[in-house]
Amino acid sequence: MDHELRVGALAHFEDPTYYTQTYAPRVADVLHYVELAQKTMKRARGPVLEYGIGNGRIAIPMARVGVRVVGVDHSRPMLADLARRLREERPEVRARVEARFGDMRSKALGRRFDLVIAPFNVLLHLYTRRDVERFLARVRSHLSPRGRFVMDLSVPVPEDLARDPNVPLGAPPFRHPTAGVVRYQERFDYDRVRQILFVTMELTPKKSPKDTFVVPLAQRQFHPQEWEALLHYNGFEIERLYGDFAGGKLDNDSDVMVVHARKKKR
Repeated sequence: MDHELRVGALAHFEDPTYYTQTYAPRVADVLHYVELAQKTMKRARGPVLEYGIGNGRIAIPMARVGVRVVGVDHSRPMLADLARRLREERPEVRARVEARFGDMRSKALGRRFDLVIAPFNVLLHLYTRRDVERFLARVRSHLSPRGRFVMDLSVPVPEDLARDPNVPLGAPPFRHPTAGVVRYQERFDYDRVRQILFVTMELTPKKSPKDTFVVPLAQRQFHPQEWEALLHYNGFEIERLYGDFAGGKLDNDSDVMVVHARKKKR
């Protein structure tokens, strides 16, 4: 992986406090995965495997309702914040979460799970076909024969892919948890050959404009039919496909695809 992609894969997760504040309103996916994990527990007592456990935005709510979670993540700051957040939970909740540092393409856990999840665009950090193949092979090795693999990915937005990277997209000022009130803008630069969208987030503190800082993000863009083909040719079949977390149909107005898949029967 080249330097630009390494930075774009990690920088967004180096400030867990800002991450937590930014995505606090995002609750529909949390409810979806919590409900899914609870249903899985009715027939299987084993833990859920979560790729991209981060600082526990989904794992901790699952643990609070009695679900055990094994998580994999490659962001040390997010895992450190997960440990901090778990110290604030009840002992029984804390005991249900097991986090491992590692690359989701290669981390082997030596066990199988009835539910494997990859929430909130984790898969958009698989930048090449080889990345996808390695990751899906790892999922297959961790999935029980009757297990389910559930993931959600943003649907590419043509307007974002066509934006001029020299023209920033502005947003209202907001209060950053450590930098105070900041002015915010984004730049989008789409690499059409590699299908990678590079987003540059620029934050300028109002009290000290000279301290402007930049957070890069690199996300592979997968179209729905492309992702279906990648699953098919890597040993999976789609069981359910939704356009939201309430079970709605995937259509031209959907901004997310929620995919429930199983290993193909031989």
